Amino acid sequence: MGPFMLMLTAFVIQVLCFREVLSIGYSNNKIPSSLPYFRSLCWYFLMAANYFFSGETLAPHFQDYYKKFYYLRVMIQYHRFISFCIYFVGIIVFVLSLVRKHDLKQFRILAWTHTLLIIIVLQSYMIIENLFSGLIWLILPVSLVILNDIFAYLFGRLWGRTPLIKLSPKKTWEGFVGGVVGTFISGFILSNIMCQYKYFVCPIEYYESEDGLRKSSDCTLSYLFEPTKYNVFASISVNLYPFAWHFLALSLFASIIAPFGGFCASGFKRAFKIKDFGDVIPGHGGIMDRFDCQFLMATFVNVYIFTFVRNLSVDLLFDKILRLSDDNQIQFYYMLRESLESSKLLVNLSVNHNT
Repeated sequence: MGPFMLMLTAFVIQVLCFREVLSIGYSNNKIPSSLPYFRSLCWYFLMAANYFFSGETLAPHFQDYYKKFYYLRVMIQYHRFISFCIYFVGIIVFVLSLVRKHDLKQFRILAWTHTLLIIIVLQSYMIIENLFSGLIWLILPVSLVILNDIFAYLFGRLWGRTPLIKLSPKKTWEGFVGGVVGTFISGFILSNIMCQYKYFVCPIEYYESEDGLRKSSDCTLSYLFEPTKYNVFASISVNLYPFAWHFLALSLFASIIAPFGGFCASGFKRAFKIKDFGDVIPGHGGIMDRFDCQFLMATFVNVYIFTFVRNLSVDLLFDKILRLSDDNQIQFYYMLRESLESSKLLVNLSVNHNT
């Protein structure tokens, strides 16, 4: 149903995971329902965090849209200050809600809530940020984690003998190694299929049209998704997408490091003597049981894109400049000209042009 529905799905998953882990904190600390405002306050902080991260993550991609609406423009323009005010209103309400008999438990839940905002809310927006770089950066990492789960289970059931880690007694070295191999082979096939379609590899861009907000359906392909000939031996060459080198990093992380998100979740559940985070999915447990590794994977992909993939280009910068107001564009022009003149680049450019 498109990128917008994927964003909505990420938000729904975030809320469900937050609810499941928060309920564990309530039951473990025996928070009475009679405390004024307190349970609602945890959800207030969730709302405040969503407002902050949505302004940081989503707003830059919808500039043409929100500039048409005064209230949206104000909310984005003063976004950080408004976020600061919203957050400290929550702190004030928390202080006013303290009850002497239960204050230690209340502080524990406050810390619990803020930990969840970092672990769940921040990482859910990393998933959305990955989405804007192209659907392949969302769907492929998610698929790699799932494929690793499947192959690790199959190899473990068929040949598993050697225990891997005490936190998960059913995990075996045979399953772990089988998961790495299976993830690499099946993921390589999947990534090559996805690289052939612009739908998956084009960055997600929205623009304002007569019919309203619409998604751009075309793009100039990055070199990552153009088949390139690589010489293997003197007379042997293969055509591969340069994206394959990035896929290698993603698959290694998904099969070697991401499972530790599951091990961490297993340790958490063992510490609180629970089998699953919830019972939303029959036979699997809660939503958090399915997304413990996915959150870790999304964080890695976000950092990886920022570090190794997302390069500033002249076209991208020029597009951003055109979205500025007229006054800001003129201000940018004078700042750029002054900088070029001071570095003598403008003088050298004029000399070369005359020559």
